[in-house]
Amino acid sequence: MTIEKFEDLLVWQKSKEFVVRISLVFKDCKDYSFKDQIWRASISIMNNIAEGFERRGDKEFKNFLNISKGSSGEVRSMLSLAYDLKYIDLIQKISLSDSCVELSRMLMGLMRSIK
Repeated sequence: MTIEKFEDLLVWQKSKEFVVRISLVFKDCKDYSFKDQIWRASISIMNNIAEGFERRGDKEFKNFLNISKGSSGEVRSMLSLAYDLKYIDLIQKISLSDSCVELSRMLMGLMRSIK
C-alpha cells in the first residue's frame, strides 16, 4: 500500500488524537504558559510528521520524524512535571505518557522503514 498523503499515516492520525486529548486535559489549567508549552509540543509531533511527509525527500522526512520524536520526549517530560504540580492525576499522567511512548515507537518504526 502506497501512502499518498500524510493524513493516511496511522502515526499522524494517532498524534492528532493525542493533541485533542492534551487540549481537553489541560483546558482548565490556569498556568497558561505551561498549558501553551505542552500544547505546542504535542502539536509539534503531529505537524512535523506532516511537514516532513510533504517535503517528499526521505532524508528530510526522517529528520522531521526525528524532531517529532524529540517533541514526544518534551511532552512526556512536561507530563511528569504536570503531575508533580498537581495539574493532572496519576491516571492521566500514565495514560498520556503511555500514548506518547506509543507515538515515539511508531515514529521510530517509520524512520526505520524509510530507505
